[in-house]
Amino acid sequence: MDNSINRAHELMELEEQYGAHNYHPLPAVLERGEGAYVWDVNGKRYYDFLSAYSAVNQGHCHPKIIKTLIEQSQKLTLTSRAFYNDKLGPYEEFITKYFGYEKVLPMNTGAEAVETAIKLCRKWSYEKKGIDTDQAKIVVCENNFHGRTTTIVSFSVDPDAYTNYGPYTPGFVVIPYNDVAALEKVLNEDKNIAGFLVEPIQGEAGAYVPIDGYLEKTAALCRKHNVLFIADEVQTGVARTGKLLACDYEGVHPDILVLGKALSGGAYPVSAVLSSNEIMEVIKPGQHGSTYGGNPVAAAVAVAALEVVRDEELARKAHEHGIYFREAMTNLCNESTVASFVRGKGLLNALIINNEGHKNLAWDICLKLAENGLLAKPTHTNIIRFAPPLVITHAQLEECIGIINVTVKSFG
Repeated sequence: MDNSINRAHELMELEEQYGAHNYHPLPAVLERGEGAYVWDVNGKRYYDFLSAYSAVNQGHCHPKIIKTLIEQSQKLTLTSRAFYNDKLGPYEEFITKYFGYEKVLPMNTGAEAVETAIKLCRKWSYEKKGIDTDQAKIVVCENNFHGRTTTIVSFSVDPDAYTNYGPYTPGFVVIPYNDVAALEKVLNEDKNIAGFLVEPIQGEAGAYVPIDGYLEKTAALCRKHNVLFIADEVQTGVARTGKLLACDYEGVHPDILVLGKALSGGAYPVSAVLSSNEIMEVIKPGQHGSTYGGNPVAAAVAVAALEVVRDEELARKAHEHGIYFREAMTNLCNESTVASFVRGKGLLNALIINNEGHKNLAWDICLKLAENGLLAKPTHTNIIRFAPPLVITHAQLEECIGIINVTVKSFG
């Protein structure tokens, strides 16, 4: 075994020995990234078709974002919210105007932002809507993925996510996704509903896109019943689906918007909850917060990351490349016995694999894709997500389509 291969093996063994189990990573040990590419410790180059679950929409190590990160890190990193800092106010003004909101509550991770949205919704329901204390409920959807905290896994339907983490947090009603009538029924029957928490496209479920009109109709129902429409756009937001927000496809302006991941371009943990003055004012000083939320580095990096999305027209590029990619994958499905169909919007797409004869076929295909220079991961056993950085060029996308075609066809 040569030294480079031995080093990769040693690094994987270190994680196995000293790291608690959570993800099941592909056997590629990465050490460098640039744009749509990553390189492993052996110097092998790959196309990244996961984008850190859509956190690096702007590409790996985008020069503008990294320059901002370095400059601010050398100046001031953390003050806590006990004091003002010179970056937070300008960031708050920038992001609220960027997405069309009045107030933002800065947090760090997607799960923290979802938890914040839940707390905000509940508090609003008691102090503004008039629901009796401790009776508020939030409607969520089957096959959702909103994070890993105890409260969030309490309304998951995935046994791997919730088993043996009880007792579970009450106050959630689970309905089928992509079912307007199911939401209408709950809202008609239960006056204690405070909010509807939904992913405009279910990412972890395999880029599951709802029918046209689903978001618009559910948002209208929420308005009718004075229920907050809460959009979790941690994965779908910041241009990933071909619009700035996936909700923009139907002209829906969520009452509460949850963002994360690409809000920093993958350079730093940054998340945000955006809403109106009327909703946000229920949280008074000392009632919610975060030591790191809104720190100077996060604020500066988020502004730079959003400027990149705007200035490089990444939403438009994602839209155009997404159409081209899905057409290519549809052609592949017509020519392959193992590729069934493709779905998605923008550059958040999923290839559904026929794994009836081989349960781990999607995993095996991903291993072969890595061998051929493209990194992707399966979800729900038979779904391969394809989500490259939005800075990918047409020529690069063509090359990637070629890799996927050759690889998938080698399996049938």
